[in-house]
Amino acid sequence: MDRLDVFKIIAQQAAKGELTFPANVNATLKLQQALDDPDSHIETAAHMVMAEPLLSARVVALANSSAYNRSGNEIANVRAAVSRLGFATLKSIVASVIVRQLGSQITDPQLRAKAAKLWEHTAHVAALSQVIAKKVTHVDAETAMFAAIVHEVGGFYLLSRAEEYPGLLDSNTEDWLEYGEKLIGRGVLRQLEVPDQVLQAVEGLWHGGAPFPPRTLGATLVLANDLAPVASPLHPPEVAERRRAAALIDFGIGGSTLHTILEESAEEIESLAAALLV
Repeated sequence: MDRLDVFKIIAQQAAKGELTFPANVNATLKLQQALDDPDSHIETAAHMVMAEPLLSARVVALANSSAYNRSGNEIANVRAAVSRLGFATLKSIVASVIVRQLGSQITDPQLRAKAAKLWEHTAHVAALSQVIAKKVTHVDAETAMFAAIVHEVGGFYLLSRAEEYPGLLDSNTEDWLEYGEKLIGRGVLRQLEVPDQVLQAVEGLWHGGAPFPPRTLGATLVLANDLAPVASPLHPPEVAERRRAAALIDFGIGGSTLHTILEESAEEIESLAAALLV
C-alpha cells in the first residue's frame, strides 16, 4: 500500500468520525466538554485541572508568563492561575494538552522526534498568533491562540497512527499537503468540536494566501505560521523556505511597522512559547 492510499484510508476514517484516540486524550476531552458548560465555575475548573499534572504545570506556567503576569506577581497555585487566565485561555491550554497527548503513545524514536518538532512549531505559532492578534490584526487574541494550537492537530493524529504503517513518514512529501493535511485535519478538528470560525481560519492556512493587510483570524494564523522560527517537520523543506521568504515582508501599522512591533514584543512571544513548551 503506497503513502497516498494510507492517507486516504485515515482521511476517510476521520471524515466518518472513526478516530482512534489514546485513553488519556479521551479523559482530557471530557474536561474540555466540562469547560464548555456555561454553569462551570472557577473552583470546579481548578479542581479538574489539578487532576491532570501536565495541565496543572502548563496553566501555572502560562499564568506567570509576561503576557498574563503584567504585575510581576508570580502565582504558585492552580486556582489563582485559572482565575488570572480565564476560561477562554484555559480552553486553549486544554486543547494544547490534547494535541500533545496524541503523540504521547508513540514509541518509534523518529516519529517521537517529529512529534516534538511539530509541537515546537505549534508553540511558536501560538505565541506569535496571540501577539499579532493583539497588536496587528486586532482580532480576539485568545481565539487566535486557540486556532494556532489546533492548526496542526491533523499532523499529530497522523503521527499517532504512523506506527501502524511502517515507512509512512520516512521522507517529507507533497502528498501530506495536497491530501492528508486537509482531509485528516478537518476530520480531527470536527471531532474536537472546534468553532466554525477556527475551522475556517485553519482551512485558510491549508489553502495558502491571506488578505493583505492582515485583518482577519485566518490572516493572523497565516502570518504567525510564516513568521514561526521552527517549521513543521511534515512539510517539505521548500515550503518552509517559501514561508520564511514571505515573512521578510514588512508593512506599516499605525505609526509603527510589523517588524518593530515584533521586536518590541519579543520577550512576550518568547515567554508564551516557553510556557506552552513546558
